Amino acid sequence: MVDVQNQIDIRNIAINKVGIKKIKYPISVLDRQNKIQHTVADINMSVSLPKQFKGTHMSRFIEVINKYKREIKIENIDEILNYIKVKLNAQEAHLEMSFPYFIEKSAPVSGEKGLMDYICRIHAKVNGKNETDLILGVSIPITTLCPCSKEISKFGAHNQRSEVTILVRMTEFVWLEELISLVESSGSCEIYSLLKREDEKYVTEQAYENPVFVEDVVREVTEKLSLDKRIIWFTVESENFESIHNHNAYAFIERDFRD
Repeated sequence: MVDVQNQIDIRNIAINKVGIKKIKYPISVLDRQNKIQHTVADINMSVSLPKQFKGTHMSRFIEVINKYKREIKIENIDEILNYIKVKLNAQEAHLEMSFPYFIEKSAPVSGEKGLMDYICRIHAKVNGKNETDLILGVSIPITTLCPCSKEISKFGAHNQRSEVTILVRMTEFVWLEELISLVESSGSCEIYSLLKREDEKYVTEQAYENPVFVEDVVREVTEKLSLDKRIIWFTVESENFESIHNHNAYAFIERDFRD
């Protein structure tokens, strides 16, 4: 049969990425407490396309996924990327995954347990020199209480749920739990899935005693990440979903420790 994708394209324009997006597929993730956690990821796969080719073979991406079945995990991403390169005869290959990760947390006073979910992501790329670049990311909800509101009010202070997202490049393995714990300790208070009355009293008072601006959050996280020698690059961004404003507050920091 005629291979239309391999026909010549006369426009002389290379494409940086071409592939498939938002394929849902089961994957395995290392779990610090339970060894392995099974979850479902939204997967994007793409390759670079030289200027002389009309298109890529989209079905081959699905063939790659089917080859690895449920064994798509961070430890073999380098192998998968190189297989994509070979399968699609490409110079560069990209793999992006976004998935929920669950951690059992105990309420601060009652000790009642519940599952918290965190949205995690992996962005990986292999280039023409077979060099792999991997970025690990996670979004963590926290509570922030406004220092200005507390200072100027006769009583009370407004607070909000915030979402902190960090992306890291690393030289050694870093647990998702480490990144999550680091962020949760940088806000006014952690967020829990299950709270009894005594827990609600605790988190309300805890937040009131630890007011932070969105700027404080990203600076605090930056200080902690900068001390971890395994991490050679990172970004941290925090967004406050404001409770009294018709806008959100936002802050972002990037640090690069590579030579």
